[in-house]
Amino acid sequence: MSFDAVAQQPKLLYLLQTIAAFAAVVCLILLALHRRPVRRRSAALILLTPALLLLMAGLLLPALRTVLLSFTDRGGEAWAGWDNYRWLLTDPRALVALRNTVAWAVLVPLTATAVGLLYAAAVVRSRFRAFALSLLLMPMAISFVGAGVIWKFVYAYRPAQDGQIGLLNQLVVAFGGEPRQWLADSPWNVLFLIVAMVWTQAGFAAVLLAGAIRAVPAELIEAARLDGACARQVFWRITMPSIRPTLTVVVLAQAIGAFKAFDIVKTMTGGQFDTDVIAHDMYDQAFRYGETGHGAALAVLLFVLVTPFVAHQVRARRGRG
Repeated sequence: MSFDAVAQQPKLLYLLQTIAAFAAVVCLILLALHRRPVRRRSAALILLTPALLLLMAGLLLPALRTVLLSFTDRGGEAWAGWDNYRWLLTDPRALVALRNTVAWAVLVPLTATAVGLLYAAAVVRSRFRAFALSLLLMPMAISFVGAGVIWKFVYAYRPAQDGQIGLLNQLVVAFGGEPRQWLADSPWNVLFLIVAMVWTQAGFAAVLLAGAIRAVPAELIEAARLDGACARQVFWRITMPSIRPTLTVVVLAQAIGAFKAFDIVKTMTGGQFDTDVIAHDMYDQAFRYGETGHGAALAVLLFVLVTPFVAHQVRARRGRG
């Protein structure tokens, strides 16, 4: 037996013991409730307790530890105060990552939602609606890493005297232009990365918005047409107000996903050429450069940026309920 296999045995044994202990606790709770009935609310609280404990152990405690690490030095041992946050607001690379993250959070949800909305409005009344929506939804079945690899080939560059393997440069050369290094040309390369994200997410927006458009009461549309409203007026004055809750949820979901962008950046540029984002820089600082405090500070900043969007989404869902 190899050394690695021997080293993995204690971890596997610990995992099995944890699962067995959790199963035993759940069985004891169910047995206690079966023998002594309690009120519905009390029973619900008791049944939720194991899950809440797991959430606390898996989410709350690591989050608190990350906050503490953000105030420590490189090794995560000595107290550094606000030094990591000062670095975050003054370091050129960190500022580039923050700028790019804001660009992603603004452009991805707006563009993906706009493309999805226009596409949904165009095909929602078609006989081939399901097929048309499935075409736009297909890229969502591809992982972000796969999408990054695909679009990296689309933007691939070779010198003018060599044959082009990138689709975009091939089109440029075919029309008499010179090939360009699209992913190395800052700041436009950030937009080229965003295109890959929009390509994967537009289908999600189109499917949800198509369902919302179909749910608009036909009586409202018919009444507007009888009043002399044209198709454009019906869309902007009847359809859009009716689908606004779904539109809000789609935009918020896209924005949250954009804040967490990592795979596409890692696959296509590795954060080079001023394309870094907070999620990727956080990984590099903590695991590539060993700057635990810097990585933790970036993680806290990302959490702060995402929290308002998550809170608004939860509030929107409660309003719909």
